[in-house]
Amino acid sequence: MPYENLFQPYTFNNGVTVKNRLVVAPLTHFASDDDGHITNDERRFLTDRFHDFGLFISAATLVHDGGKAFHGQPEAIGEEDLPSLREVARIIQSQGAKALLQIHHGGALAIPELNGGQIFAPSAHAGSGVQALSEDHIHRLIAGYGHAAELALKAGFDGVEIHGANGYLIQQFYSAQSNQRSDRWGGSAANRLRFPLAVVDAVTAAREKHGRPDFIVGYRFSPEEPGEHGLTMQESFTLIDALTAKPLQYLHVSLWDFYKHARRGADETRTRIEQLHARIGGKLPLIGVGDLYTAQQAAEALATGWAEFIAVGKTVLLNPNWAQRVRTGGDIRTELDPECAAEYRLPARLLQLSLTGTAPWLPPVKGIPHQGIDI
Repeated sequence: MPYENLFQPYTFNNGVTVKNRLVVAPLTHFASDDDGHITNDERRFLTDRFHDFGLFISAATLVHDGGKAFHGQPEAIGEEDLPSLREVARIIQSQGAKALLQIHHGGALAIPELNGGQIFAPSAHAGSGVQALSEDHIHRLIAGYGHAAELALKAGFDGVEIHGANGYLIQQFYSAQSNQRSDRWGGSAANRLRFPLAVVDAVTAAREKHGRPDFIVGYRFSPEEPGEHGLTMQESFTLIDALTAKPLQYLHVSLWDFYKHARRGADETRTRIEQLHARIGGKLPLIGVGDLYTAQQAAEALATGWAEFIAVGKTVLLNPNWAQRVRTGGDIRTELDPECAAEYRLPARLLQLSLTGTAPWLPPVKGIPHQGIDI
C-alpha cells in the first residue's frame, strides 16, 4: 500500500482503536440553517467525502446562546438539536470514520447580529461593544460545554473535541492579551487556566455520568498569538502540562504551517510542533495539521515523528474522497479551479467565499495569488 504509515491503526488510552492516522480537520462549511440544523447543502457536502479517514472532526458547533461566530454554524444547545446531530453522526459513521463533534463558543469573536446584538468575553472591550462575563454567566457557559457533550453522546457521536484554539472563548480566557480580569478567572497563568480546565472537567464529567469511557474527548489549542501580551510557546507548554493530567484521549494543535518555527518562549530554530510533541512526552497522542495537501506531504509530516495523527482540511474541500485517492494513488488537486466548481460539492456560501481567493484559510484559487497567514 502506498504511504503505508498513514494507514496504521492507533489505540487511545480508553481502549478505542482508530483504523488509521488520517483526520478530517474541522471544516467551517457555513451550511447549517438559522437554527443550526443540517440542510441539503450540508448533506451533499458531507456525503461520500470522508471514506478511508480514521477520525472526522465536525465544524465548530455552538454550545450556548450568544457565541455564534459565523453564518450557518451548527448548534448543540438543546434537545431540539438532537435530530440534526444524529444525522451528521450517522452520515460520517456510514463512511467508516469515528465522528467527533467540535464544541465551541466565539466569545469576543462572535458576530453581534447573529447574537441579538450583544456579545460577551472574559473582559470588556469598549471599542467593539464586547461585555465582560459575570461569574454566573461563566458557570452557565462551562455547563453549556458539558451539556453539548451530553447531546453529542446521545446523538451517537464517538466523542467531542473541545475548541480551545484560534482566539475563541476558551483561548480568550487563557491569553493575557484578551483576559484582563482581576478575579479568580484572570491575572496569573493559573487563574487564566481555570476556565479551560473547568470546561475539560465538565465534558469528562458528562462522559462519566453516562458510563461511557469509550467516548473520546480531545482538546484543540493554538500554540502562539501575535501581540506583546499574546500567548507564547512557554504558556502552551504550561497548558500541555495541565491537559496531560486530565483524562483526555488526544491533543490537537492548530497550525497554518506544519513546519513553522517557534516565535517566542521556546527554541526559535526548531518547529513549534516538534517542541510541543516533546513536551507532551508520550502522555497523549498529538494531531498535527498545517497546509498539507498531497499524500506525500501528509506521509512526510507523519514520518517526522512529531505527531501521531495528521489532519487535513483545505485539500478535502478540493478532493472529495481524498483519503481514498491517497490509498489508491489517485490524483490530488492543490488549487481550486473555478471551471470545475461543481465537482467540489461545496455548500453555496462556502463556494462563493472560496472563489474570491481572499480567505487565507481556504484553498488557493487558480490564477489568484494566495495569501497565507503568518502567526
